[in-house]
Amino acid sequence: MRIATWNVNSIRSRIDRVTGWLERNDVDVLAIQETKCREDQFPGLELSAMGYEYAHVGLSQWNGVAIISRVGLEDVATRFADDQPMFGDPEVVEARSIGATCGGVRVWSLYVPNGRELGHPHYTYKLAWLERLRQEAAGWLAADPEAQIALTGDWNVAPQDDDVWDMSVFEGHTHVSQPERDAFHAVVDAGYADVVRPHTPGPGVYTYWDYQQLAFPKKRGLRIDFVLASQALASRVDSAWIDREERKGKGASDHAPVVIEIA
Repeated sequence: MRIATWNVNSIRSRIDRVTGWLERNDVDVLAIQETKCREDQFPGLELSAMGYEYAHVGLSQWNGVAIISRVGLEDVATRFADDQPMFGDPEVVEARSIGATCGGVRVWSLYVPNGRELGHPHYTYKLAWLERLRQEAAGWLAADPEAQIALTGDWNVAPQDDDVWDMSVFEGHTHVSQPERDAFHAVVDAGYADVVRPHTPGPGVYTYWDYQQLAFPKKRGLRIDFVLASQALASRVDSAWIDREERKGKGASDHAPVVIEIA
């Protein structure tokens, strides 16, 4: 079974690229981030025509997450915790998480808050969001150590220096601060493994390249999209890759799809 995660940066703008990529890559489950649409605007007909079921949560033109699957889509949840951290004025639970059981694997599509800048309320929100996720994720494994869980998505954290094209450029900024990295590693320490990195070692291996200043051809990227798998699932991973080719061409997302194949 192939499970992928992809920040598509607007599903309506890129539905043709998504359907084309699915056709070419024989993917069974795709976790999507930044759909940037409401649920009534989600282009589900195109996916249904390909034999995929889908679940989506989106509140506006910002954020939005989805899971599409051709191996079942059960027990859909749009929050990983009842008291999931909120943001905004008034505060709301943003459309940043959706989970479903697909082919026996509990898949979560996660769009971690950006943080904006160090000291910003959004940065505090980001750390609280990650900590609450860690607590819940640890609880799932405490309840069932053999649980098959994939925490996938855009984590908006570059956990290692190798994950950044030039650390000096990001000094004093989000995505690389120690609290963010500690929060990411705390999820790993709760019993989840980065199952893509062993198959795609760095340096110079990225999942995101800004649209500005020719970042992609200049190889100025970040590795911020990950699949963190429970140990029971990690033991089944045969291969993994980052589809850098999909970042090329007209109308590409600024993120590349990340794929794992499990036995």
